[in-house]
This record gives sequence, structure tokens and C-alpha cells, in this order.
Amino acid sequence: MTTIALAEELLLLAYDDQTGKATGSRIGLDLGMAAAVLVDLALAGRVAYVDGYLKVIDSTSVEDPIADAVLAKAAADEPHTPAQWLQRLRHGLRARVLADLVARGVVRDVDETQMGVIHVHRYPTTDPAVEAEIRKRLAEALITRDMPDERTAALATLLVAVRMEPALRLAPEEQAQAHQRLEEIASGAGFSGSANLEDSIVRPSVALVVATLGRAIQAALGTPRQV
Repeated sequence: MTTIALAEELLLLAYDDQTGKATGSRIGLDLGMAAAVLVDLALAGRVAYVDGYLKVIDSTSVEDPIADAVLAKAAADEPHTPAQWLQRLRHGLRARVLADLVARGVVRDVDETQMGVIHVHRYPTTDPAVEAEIRKRLAEALITRDMPDERTAALATLLVAVRMEPALRLAPEEQAQAHQRLEEIASGAGFSGSANLEDSIVRPSVALVVATLGRAIQAALGTPRQV
């Protein structure tokens, strides 16, 4: 796996750099991050979408503590649908990802007390270079006609599914083109192997994993748009 996981990328895009507060739908982000861990495992050739279920096809470690924990859980448990896995994985995931980012110095944990007893945590950015690289990669995919790599296409698809387009912070003149490009990528045009996600023959089928997880997120959020 890469040095920064897809779940971390999604979280960094969702949190305001200065205030350290999450923007957008809380449950949407949690579902998106759960999906991102599964997508990373698909990219690493560990899970695939088979007969309506996400199944482990290789239980070898990917050397990422969070992803390895999910992989071990999936390998030991019976197969579940993408929607079931999202609900099983989303609880507590954000706290683990934030703790990892804090430990690596990407964000810092600001613990504030409100009304004398309520603890509120904020996570302002400490190392902006990490998020800058993510935004650069997305911008290149969204405002050019270059074919994005599978990780970037997957990230863009998850952004659409959780309705995080505003987090991209694009210039007004770039927004229309970026929105159109997001829709194209989310419909399958960003993936190698096939222009149609449902017909992809890539093994493991990253495209199918992303597509089914995207639909599961949108179903959970009550979004009519189909990925």
C-alpha cells in the first residue's frame, strides 16, 4: 500500500485545515472512510466482489495496521455485502485514523473544554504537504483530460458518493468542468480495464468493488444518484 491510505486522504479533505473541524455529513464521511479501507484492500489484491459479497482472496498483510485489522476480520468472518461491511466498519474508524495521523505529525489534536466539562477535539493541519499532494492529484484528474490512476479514480468516486465536492475548494471557473469530470469518473470512465464498471474484467475487480461500495453509501445516505 501507499504511505497514505485512501481513508486518510478522504478525512484530510473533509477537515478544515485551520479550524480542525469536519465539514459535510458526519455519517457520510464515516461510510466513505469505511469504503476507502475496503478499496485499498481491493487495490492491494486482498478483497474482491464475488456473487454479491465482498470476499477475501488473499489474507497476506498489507503492512497497514487499520487495513490489516479489517482484512483479518473479513477473513475470519462470513462474507458480507458491501452495505453490511460499511456498517460493520464505520464505527470507531475515524478515531483510529485521526490517532494515526496525529502520531505521524500530519494533524495535531487540540483538546478543548467547553462549559467546564465537555471535551471537544479539533484536528488542524500540521503538515500541509500531505493534503497538498492529494489536492494536486485530484485537480489534475478533474481539470484535465488525462486518465487518472485507479487510486485517484476511486477517491473521486467516493467523493461523489459522500457528496464532498465542496471540499475540493476549486476556483469558480473550474467548478463546472470538475463536476462533469467527477461524474464521468464516478460512472466508470476513470478506471482501467473497462469503461463500464459492471463489465470490468480486472482481477481483482477494483472497479466493481468501488462501484458497489459507492452505491451502498448512496443508499445509506438516501441519495438518488447512482454510481
